[in-house]
Amino acid sequence: MPFLKRPVPHDAEAPLLVMDGVAVYYDGRVVLEDITFRVDAGEHLAVVGPNGAGKSTLFKVIAGVLRPTAGDVRVAGECPGGHICIAYITQRSDVDWAFPVTVADVVMMGRIGKMGLLRHPRRQDRAHCRRALEVVGQADRQIAELSGGQQQRMFIARALAQEAELMLMDEPMTGLDVPAQEGILHILDELRRQRVTVILATHDLNLAAQRFDRVMLLNGALLGVGRPEEVFTPERLQAAYGGHLRLVQTEDGTLVLSDTCCTEDFGWKA
Repeated sequence: MPFLKRPVPHDAEAPLLVMDGVAVYYDGRVVLEDITFRVDAGEHLAVVGPNGAGKSTLFKVIAGVLRPTAGDVRVAGECPGGHICIAYITQRSDVDWAFPVTVADVVMMGRIGKMGLLRHPRRQDRAHCRRALEVVGQADRQIAELSGGQQQRMFIARALAQEAELMLMDEPMTGLDVPAQEGILHILDELRRQRVTVILATHDLNLAAQRFDRVMLLNGALLGVGRPEEVFTPERLQAAYGGHLRLVQTEDGTLVLSDTCCTEDFGWKA
């Protein structure tokens, strides 16, 4: 919880995020194994992989809400649990939308780490929330009344009020129509201009390739991280998705298609 975290100074010389040999086991089952990569300040990284690949677990480790079984995690040179600069935007299905709070209440929750649990909002706290609410509007509406796109923008607004430097977005596009997705992408472009670091989980390979600096292909193990054309090779995609893919040879290269009705459809030319 943000109000239980203490501000941790950043090492200006350190990368914003470093994971070294991280592993997570649940009841003897390997969820993540030997995850090693780094993310620099201002970078936008897309994490792709099938359902159950460990994307949500990865985010929980980065956010400091889950301890890795092995390995080391550093955010700006320090352990992640003490930072208030990390915003974890979870999947919408994890939220109790019947909870009786307004959009403005949720956005103000982003200021708790700055003002302390028992303090009242100051002028600067209200000013941060007003600016953040411009992202979503609907300040006086109950959260249950929001559309899916408005719900996602509300959580991004809370992260902006928090003055987050690292945003972890767990499949924010899932279930949204095209206009709502475009709204989220517009916000991501603005976050890039503000040099806010974003790590976003998605099933959409084209989105990952077209809108992010680097991509990560994950399925328990780290199958690749780098530029899309380096990571989204037929061999690595087959290793990640197995029988859920069809590889179709075209004049322009290999077209990778999903052949399952149980996950989002996607395609990628390699």
